[in-house]
Amino acid sequence: MFTPPAARRDDTQHQGLTHIVAAMLFRNLRDEIDATLARDPAARSRLEVVLCYPGFHALLFHRLAHWLWQHGWRLAGRFVSHVGRILTGIEIHPGARIGKRLFIDHGMGVVIGETAEIGDDCTLYQGVTLGGTSLDRGQKRHPTLGNGVIVSVHAQVLGPFRVGDGARIGAQAVVLNEVPEGATMVGIPAKPVARRRASNESRAAFQPYALGPEIPDPIARALNGLLDEVTSLRARLAELEKGDPARSGATGQAAEVQRSNGTDDEERVA
Repeated sequence: MFTPPAARRDDTQHQGLTHIVAAMLFRNLRDEIDATLARDPAARSRLEVVLCYPGFHALLFHRLAHWLWQHGWRLAGRFVSHVGRILTGIEIHPGARIGKRLFIDHGMGVVIGETAEIGDDCTLYQGVTLGGTSLDRGQKRHPTLGNGVIVSVHAQVLGPFRVGDGARIGAQAVVLNEVPEGATMVGIPAKPVARRRASNESRAAFQPYALGPEIPDPIARALNGLLDEVTSLRARLAELEKGDPARSGATGQAAEVQRSNGTDDEERVA
């Protein structure tokens, strides 16, 4: 059967485009597998990641669902997304935009909304929600994560704002406002407690579960504040006693009476 030259050229171009797309798809998948190996010491091989990691499976389902969504097959996209949710426990709306090398660790209960956007090299842990607080259709309702963002277990990022590059969201934090680059957010509602220290390395080291040595203990901070205030009050009291000898004597007598009363109380308890 005779094939016109123009048709042959079209077929050749189509095959070339197919090979290019397939090569790009394989390369991106390999990058995501390698990202999982780099961030999870429990992963021992690429084959293990492909067969046993639900976060990787969820990304595959999302790619297909997102392609269907972009080409107008909205119901088919939602159905593929729903199947992926049943099989992996991870719900990603087909309209969400996801960058390269996303790592969803464990993943059970992760929810990513329709207008959410995720940059490159991000990490999400189990129970994370990228949700919206508005009911307006056709509007940006979900957050945008920059590059290298870590969102720890059961954290909720709610609203159409941006989380800056390199930011970290602590466990169970509820983020309702924009997050600066490199900030660490903890609490309900979440507030910044630290920023990533400058490093000589070209790429910051990965910190599992958004933990780092520079994150202060909030209880220790409160106790240190109380101790500082008590020390300041003691110093002020000492200055007042030095300036008023009579007051100092009265204070000393009151202290003696208090000590004697305390001794009597101890004797009564005994």
